[in-house]
Order: sequence, then structure tokens, then C-alpha cells
Amino acid sequence: MTYPVLLLLLAAIFTLAMSLAWAVAQATRQSGWIDSIWSFTLGGAGLFAALAPIWPDGGTTPRQWLVAGLVALWALRLGGHIAGRTRGGGDDPRYAHLRTLWGDKAASELFLFLQIQALSGFLLALAVLAAARNPVPGINAMDLAGAVLLVSCILGEAVSDAQLARFRRDPANRGKVCDVGLWGLSRHPNYFFQWLGWFGYVVIGLQGLNAYPWGLVTLVGPAFMYALLVHLSGIPPLEAHMMRSRGDAFRAYQQRVSAFLPWRPQPKKAL
Repeated sequence: MTYPVLLLLLAAIFTLAMSLAWAVAQATRQSGWIDSIWSFTLGGAGLFAALAPIWPDGGTTPRQWLVAGLVALWALRLGGHIAGRTRGGGDDPRYAHLRTLWGDKAASELFLFLQIQALSGFLLALAVLAAARNPVPGINAMDLAGAVLLVSCILGEAVSDAQLARFRRDPANRGKVCDVGLWGLSRHPNYFFQWLGWFGYVVIGLQGLNAYPWGLVTLVGPAFMYALLVHLSGIPPLEAHMMRSRGDAFRAYQQRVSAFLPWRPQPKKAL
């Protein structure tokens, strides 16, 4: 296999997977499956990008296995979490609001929207590919540092999700805004760790940059993920939903707590 063929196959994987996600969302009316399928697809595509034999390269390197393991761990954690949440019932409020806005064209608009998500997954897979194929010999301190960073972020995101789930399970918190634990430092700590983890691939990919300029492609990961989470499909639609459902309580939360980067919150105002 050559690199052009690998890229074409990666593009086809995402196109087909997000077409399947569209069909599942249409059939079940639970659009949470979309993000679960996207996460699992990125994990599978990342494994393929990291480990597929490329002519005229030799055998699989330890770095390829390391990066493959990291992207698989990330995908299993995130995709599994979203799948479990979706099985609990209800529709993702972001997609539900989009369906309302699109009206009669909801089905076709959603299909196009998911193909844009396919493109985003493809770009992120390129960052995984660039990190895995770095030709610097062996596994060194930079590889381990990148792995520790990414695993730490996976754990941070898992803790964030667990804290939010625990808060929501308590009937006394019905209608309230979660501001406990990491959610008292950032309004979206799960998104923060999601973004930060992509720097793990950067740390791995930028080694030996003079001999491997393709390592710069790893910067696509955190750059694109930041745009996606902070400006496009992450924070804006989610906070719009929270404003509709929580009103003044969420507005007060916005005034006290950082939107993205964890930071010491402002003190609560006396009632």
C-alpha cells in the first residue's frame, strides 16, 4: 500500500461511517449515536493509519504500536461513554435543535452536516498518522511524555463525565447547573481535556523535525479540535441549549466560571 491509497481508504472509511451514523440517527431518532459512531470510527481509522503496511517502509515500529494503542484507548473510552449515555434514552439537544431549525429539510441537512464531520475525522486521523510514522528510532522520553499527557487527559475527561453523571443522578439537583468538582473550574472540562490530549500526538510527532517535517501535521489535531469544540459543534450549541433550559442559573454560572480553560471561579453572588 502507498500513502495516497491509505489516504483514500481513510476518506472512504469516514464517508461510509458517517452515512451509517445518519441512517442510525434517522431510524432511532437518537442522534447521540452519531458522536459515538464518529468516535469509534476515528479510533478504528487511527489504528489503520498507524499500523497499515506502507511500501517501501519496513515492519511495524514500536512507535506505531504506541500511537495505535493510544488512539484505541481514547476511542473506546469516549465512544463507550456516549453510547452508554445514548442507551439511557432521549435525543442529543444539540442535534434536536438543529432538526427544529432545518424543518422539512432536516434529513438532507443532517446528512450533509455529518459528511462535514467525516472530513473533520479525516483531518484528525492525519495527526495520528503523522505521529505514528515518525521515523526517529525506538521509543524515547518524548514518546513517553506524549503518551502520559494523552492518558492523563483521557482520565481527566472520564472524571469530568463521571462527576456530571453523578450530579445528574441526584434528584435534588434537578434543574440545577453542575458546578462541582472540575465543573467548578471550567464550564466544559471534558472538552478541555479532549483538546489537550491531542497535544500528546504533537509531542510524539515533532521529534526530529529537521528530518521529518511531516511531524508538523500533528498540529492539525489540537488546532482543529479547538475550533470544533470552542467555536463550532461543541460549546456554542451546548451553551445555547443550557440557556434555554436553565436560564438565569446558567447565566450566573457563565459569569463565575471559565468557559474552557480551568481557572479559579469568581465567588458566588449573595442572593
